[in-house]
Amino acid sequence: MSDLKDYLADRATEVDAALDAFLPSKRQRPSSLHDAMRYSLFAGGKRLRPVLALAAAEACGGEKEDALPAACAVELMHTYSLVHDDLPSMDDDDLRRGRPTCHKVYGEGMAVLTGDALLTEAFLVLSETKPTPRYPTSAFIAELAITGGSTRLIGGQVLDLEGEGRDLKKAELVRIHEAKTAALLTSSLRLGAMSANATPAKLEAITSFGYHLGLAFQVIDDILDVTQTTEKLGKTAGKDEAVSKATYPAVLGLENARKEAAKLTRKAMEALGPFKKSGDRLRQIAAYLLERDY
Repeated sequence: MSDLKDYLADRATEVDAALDAFLPSKRQRPSSLHDAMRYSLFAGGKRLRPVLALAAAEACGGEKEDALPAACAVELMHTYSLVHDDLPSMDDDDLRRGRPTCHKVYGEGMAVLTGDALLTEAFLVLSETKPTPRYPTSAFIAELAITGGSTRLIGGQVLDLEGEGRDLKKAELVRIHEAKTAALLTSSLRLGAMSANATPAKLEAITSFGYHLGLAFQVIDDILDVTQTTEKLGKTAGKDEAVSKATYPAVLGLENARKEAAKLTRKAMEALGPFKKSGDRLRQIAAYLLERDY
């Protein structure tokens, strides 16, 4: 597992360097906006989604350098979603990754514009992905656009807002997180695989892996929200319960939520059958995420 931790740290460092090169400098006008974009993007995230994109590319026999634009684009979209989710009109949170959220530092109007700019930048960066024989540039753009649109990420946030204070069933909860957490995590993996010109069979396997891993990740996130401290999480602990948001522990109970996370992780690993040894790094990451405590 120490080898995995080194791998995750090394890949995160590579992603950070690439993001730094892609983003406008803080000195470039309007400097206030570019400062806010960098503040939000370089707030100490683990870079899980871009690292998964790189790992998927490697599993499919590609080079991580070819997957870097897609990996960075995913992180830009993810950060935009966090900036907007934290707004008072949405989840209304004051902490993200252990420090004040964007709107607490720069104001609500600037936070809205920061999220807008990060999302737009994501597609500019993604356009630099090299096309492959199976996947033209338009395929990469469409993949991320669908993931970030009204039927996935944004639609999932709508369902999340509409579900607050309601007694949701498990199927309704799953639908929310299929559209949010699982969709973006799956797209990260798919974009990495596409950059390596993955065969249809391998892309299908990667998609199934991402779907189950994404749901497992959300279950674990919900568990940590009720079992860990704000200091350890880097965000406000217990926030979901405070706003009467449906979570897996609330719907299933804590012990059954843990069983659900283990079941979903097992299904994710089973999906990697076509990869044999080349999928070992992805299996390691899945096992690591199941056991995470922050």
